[in-house]
Amino acid sequence: MAVIYATLIVKGKKTIDQVPLTIRDQVKQILIDLECPELAE
Repeated sequence: MAVIYATLIVKGKKTIDQVPLTIRDQVKQILIDLECPELAE
């Protein structure tokens, strides 16, 4: 599920604030790994 949210954030469909708190840290790490750390803020 974290990968799906990360993909939606990269595509501009969601923001990090819309990610459930339970997986937000995982999504942030995926965005950092994808070299998109600015989207994890």
